[in-house]
Amino acid sequence: MAFLDYYNFFRVGINAFFVLIEVMLARLTYGLDYKGNVCGDKHAHPGLHQLELKYWLNPNQVYQSGVTDSQFKLSNARSICLLDCPTPLEDSLSWVCDYPEGDMHLSMDDWIDRNYDYYEILTSEMKNASLQLQGPCYPVIFPSVNVYWSCQYIARASNASLRHWKQMGGVDIKEDIIVDKSIHSFINSRSSVLKRYMADIGKAWPVLIVCGGLLPLFLSVVWLLMIRYFVAAMPWITVAFFNILIITVTVFYYLKAGWIGNDAISPIIGDHDPYIHVFGRELNHLRAASILMTFIMVLSILTSIAIVRRILMGTSVLKVAAKVIGEVQALIIFPVIPYSILAIFYMVWISAALHLFSSGQVVQNYCNTNCCAYDLLSEKVNCDHCCGYSVRYTPHIAVSIFFHLFGCYWATKFFIACSSTVIAGSVASYYWTRGETSSEVPVLPVFDSMKRLIRYSLGSVALGSLIVSFVESIRFILESFRRKLKVAETTPDSWFGKMVYHTSQGCLRCVEWTIKSVNRNAYIMIAITGKSFCRSSAIATELIMNNILRLVRVNVIGDVILFLGKLFVSLSSAVFGFLVLDTHKYSSGHNKLSSPLLPVLVCWTLGYVVATLFFAVVEMSIDTLILSFCQDSEEHEGTAQFAPLLLMETLNEQNDMQRLT
Repeated sequence: MAFLDYYNFFRVGINAFFVLIEVMLARLTYGLDYKGNVCGDKHAHPGLHQLELKYWLNPNQVYQSGVTDSQFKLSNARSICLLDCPTPLEDSLSWVCDYPEGDMHLSMDDWIDRNYDYYEILTSEMKNASLQLQGPCYPVIFPSVNVYWSCQYIARASNASLRHWKQMGGVDIKEDIIVDKSIHSFINSRSSVLKRYMADIGKAWPVLIVCGGLLPLFLSVVWLLMIRYFVAAMPWITVAFFNILIITVTVFYYLKAGWIGNDAISPIIGDHDPYIHVFGRELNHLRAASILMTFIMVLSILTSIAIVRRILMGTSVLKVAAKVIGEVQALIIFPVIPYSILAIFYMVWISAALHLFSSGQVVQNYCNTNCCAYDLLSEKVNCDHCCGYSVRYTPHIAVSIFFHLFGCYWATKFFIACSSTVIAGSVASYYWTRGETSSEVPVLPVFDSMKRLIRYSLGSVALGSLIVSFVESIRFILESFRRKLKVAETTPDSWFGKMVYHTSQGCLRCVEWTIKSVNRNAYIMIAITGKSFCRSSAIATELIMNNILRLVRVNVIGDVILFLGKLFVSLSSAVFGFLVLDTHKYSSGHNKLSSPLLPVLVCWTLGYVVATLFFAVVEMSIDTLILSFCQDSEEHEGTAQFAPLLLMETLNEQNDMQRLT
């Protein structure tokens, strides 16, 4: 009985969670009507279930909002929620009327069945108000199309509708292209695009789980097993597949940008006239990403060609890591633990991010312009309180979003650092007990290393990850300011100002690179010596400076191959993400994405994080063995006493290879 109670509680909690996600996605996806209701909200008054498209009733208000120097904003134009976008009739004038209230005696279902038109049952006073474009009914003069759940006017007025409108004595309706541009600018504003991107993440959550979580997990484990048993072939396989995948991702970007084929993303949802073309800001973002990917692809291919001659040198280093993976039990499956923790963290984090981005307050705008409209409840034209509604974000929400992003970055760095420290502790146990020639290696060194981390070193790891996150965040903020200054053409004019300007950027990048390098080696020294972060960083820096040539010879090519391996896994996630998001489910209907750009980038990023967790087994094994060897040599007057035989042979091979090259 208790089991059933827990099961029912869990099921109710899961259902409530998904309902909450749907509510947040609705606020990010759909617009507001003139009453402040979110389109599609079945709990609104009146009920707007399935009425998800925002439609602006008064074309003259839309025109007025687009006129230069006009004080009238499109958010104050009268808008309602419809099931589909109206189009003019060829032989008569069609109407779209306000929600049926007061003495209309029509239900919402009847209103929808009448195609939103009850002009014929209006009183004479209401008809006169409608001819003055004050409602409750408004003429359909311009065709419209569903663009991201808003009815985009097409500035091609129906001649037949206009003729009937003028014959009925209606006021003059502006037919300028401004009618089209005003709504287009509103839909493509930065805030609207950002909301759509966040909604894309919410809609594509199954893809993120599969392509950003499970697929890189599988590929990373396969890659580690291949390193364990086919180490000689893996560098060549990694480089070849990396180049194939980066070319594939670039081609996908070109396809979705419309530069190859006819499969470019379209902001129009549903069936429409093929001669109607509407472009969104998302298409420009995809084209910019395509250009960037082209440069990255060319650079990557040239880099791969450059390191071909040195792959043999990296292979000998990977052999040492393969030997360690085989000797240290449970090392190859340990990353599953931090992977599971990070997976739970990311699910909670994304849910909280959706909540933050959709947590603005719906408030009525302030407007002092003429926006009179007929009120069916008071049965008269009302010019008071006729301003529209908008979602307002208070400053503390912006600060919360910033700290939320920073917290995600820090937490990711922290979990990766914990994983790296545990791996380093396990490999250090292997080295300092003479590895393969000793029976003193713990039965499960990974779990012993985890216990030492939790008991002694957790604060040091948290401090190190915080320092790196803080420095990189500062550099990102300064880089953003630099770009704004560059766009505003306010770069210092004097030679001294330019020198300080560019020198500060270079110094920040050097500091960032140094801290990241020292940080990784500091985690190793924390695992080896058990000292604090600052003391371990000092020891690591001293060892690196004293053995810089040896470290460069042995480690650089191996690091490059591991980096390409991480990109291989993450690019595979991106390719599969593209393929899934290109299916009918995510290209039409309610699940249609504004752009595959952000979900694919998230899959790419998640894939890289997962690959980093698993590839740290190889990466930290190599670094730990080499730093342990350096410390061993310094403690025993230049002769390492604890080095495993394979490591000594590898270092001798590296010396011979260095002399040959």
